[in-house]
Amino acid sequence: MNKATKIIIEIALLALICGLVYVLYSNIMKPVNFNKEKETRQAVAVQRLKDIRTLQVAFKSVTGKFNSSIDSLKQFYEGGQMEIVMQIGSMDDSLAVMNTEAIKKANKKLKPEQLTAKLQEAYAAGQKVVFSTVTKVPVRDTLFNNRPDFCIDSLKYIPFSGKEAIQMESAIKMVSGVPVPLFEARIPWKSLLKGMDRQLIINLNAESRDLNRYEGLQVGSVTAPNNNAGNWE
Repeated sequence: MNKATKIIIEIALLALICGLVYVLYSNIMKPVNFNKEKETRQAVAVQRLKDIRTLQVAFKSVTGKFNSSIDSLKQFYEGGQMEIVMQIGSMDDSLAVMNTEAIKKANKKLKPEQLTAKLQEAYAAGQKVVFSTVTKVPVRDTLFNNRPDFCIDSLKYIPFSGKEAIQMESAIKMVSGVPVPLFEARIPWKSLLKGMDRQLIINLNAESRDLNRYEGLQVGSVTAPNNNAGNWE
């Protein structure tokens, strides 16, 4: 074997070794990178489902039921109103508590709303009192004020999916003879992880089935009350 042939063989072997190392490294890193990207996308999707839950709970506080349409939740957010309880005065203020008890004692026969009106009059007159009042405020001025990144127009879409819609439904189930409003919103893995490794998505779905869990992210349930919990919690 001459020197030139030997060099060619050595170069070929080196290239083969480098190729094998690259293949092994890629196979090792593929699930690692997949899980890293999955966690990034999942964080965005979980926040979206939490936002839907927040709006659903607010909607139920006004209507007594949940909604099956994210478009309707958007309308509720943009034009709806909800009641909030505001407390005037502090129970730690002994003078305010004493004045309040005196007014209540002097007006024992009044209805609750009439008694509140009396306390409001005392407060307007400069007297220290403690009472609660219910006020209606726009939903959009109440929810998500601490979220500068919140976008109501994105709420209905599954992140990273090319604008596939989040699956949502609501129902009223009889539980121990009592009608219970329920809702659930779902984001399947195949949509959230669109464009990622197909086989690893298949494996993830199989793992979810083995654990008897939904193949994706879900908040709430229309089959059984779960206190509107998410399956990531």
